Amino acid sequence: MSMTGLASFDDTVHTTNRWLADIKENLNWSERGLALKALRTVLHALRDRLPVQLSANFSAQLPILIRGLYYEGWNGEPNDLKERGLDHFLQPIEEAFSNYPGVEAETVTLAVFDTIRQHVSEGETSKILHALPRKVRDMLDQPYRVKPIKGL
Repeated sequence: MSMTGLASFDDTVHTTNRWLADIKENLNWSERGLALKALRTVLHALRDRLPVQLSANFSAQLPILIRGLYYEGWNGEPNDLKERGLDHFLQPIEEAFSNYPGVEAETVTLAVFDTIRQHVSEGETSKILHALPRKVRDMLDQPYRVKPIKGL
């Protein structure tokens, strides 16, 4: 049965729910809202560090709802980030989960990026990695080994 009556909307809702389920599974979380928060925060951290054209190419591979999350709050201006290190990249993720003891920004980031790798072409994820600062790229390019966080 169709939720919206429009196949493209139903498809994007289904695909977005699959992404959120993957993130929940990666982190051993039960709350879909926290998975959404993780996805949004990591997407914004990526978006804010990518050149505009690469950002547009990447977003074209995202489901409609997730593409909306990606561009949420973006003003379209290229980012002139003087602070491009790993700590600066992880800072907004740390802030978003500051009220959740035991949740580490790096773990959340790796879980979300693993989901991105599952759903976005290898070529596009490779381009994203190469556009990021070296320490961020090194963190994201390591084998996936997130330690699940119980209780969320």
